[in-house]
Amino acid sequence: MKSIVLREIKSFFGSPIGYLVIAIFLIINGLFLWVFEGEYNILKTGFADMTPFFTLAPWILLFLIPAVTMRSFSDEKKQGTLELLLTKPLSIWQIVNGKFIGALLLILMAIIPTFIYVWVISSLGMPEGNIDMGSTIGSYFGLLFLISSYSAIGIFTSTLSENQIVAFIIAVFLCFFLYFGFEGSGTVFPTISNFIASLGMQDHYKSMSRGVLDTRDIIYFSSVSVAFLSFTVFNLKSFKS
Repeated sequence: MKSIVLREIKSFFGSPIGYLVIAIFLIINGLFLWVFEGEYNILKTGFADMTPFFTLAPWILLFLIPAVTMRSFSDEKKQGTLELLLTKPLSIWQIVNGKFIGALLLILMAIIPTFIYVWVISSLGMPEGNIDMGSTIGSYFGLLFLISSYSAIGIFTSTLSENQIVAFIIAVFLCFFLYFGFEGSGTVFPTISNFIASLGMQDHYKSMSRGVLDTRDIIYFSSVSVAFLSFTVFNLKSFKS
């Protein structure tokens, strides 16, 4: 599996994709959080916290992660190398997990530089260091689990078509629906809106952002990731047979 992970990382940084993903994520966040006027501008909120970043990041990643994962298996299909990949002395689960971990590591490389935001906000606090670290750490964990789920969805959709654009569009739709769709649908059925919202990722992400790592939220995100990775394995087994 290690060979698959290294292969993915090399392919990301052997082309502009890896650098573009990291640059675009940091630039968009930087502009909205520090430059553009609006509700996401940290300097204008008057509060020393990372809430604007953790509110904005899921929406940016909703497009960036499918852009990273869309080529995972669709490119293998298009180039005719999927059959060769499946004949390697690795189980299908190892291949899928290798692709998944490779994509996950790339996105984490884009997240790590945002730690400097925490230091800047802490320095600007009145008094200095006046930042809720519990909420911030919980939000980073929530973002990590969200990234994991997005990546698993993107890996799955890349097995549905050899066309990368099709895989990208399907992944964006599924990520959007699972993140916002249930909470949005809750307004149609107000009597059970809380239950419907609890089926979506946004509700669990917000819960973790409060700084409390509830096992229900961890189980939810882990289940979503495992479910879509299982769908990926099932599709590849069908292709292999």
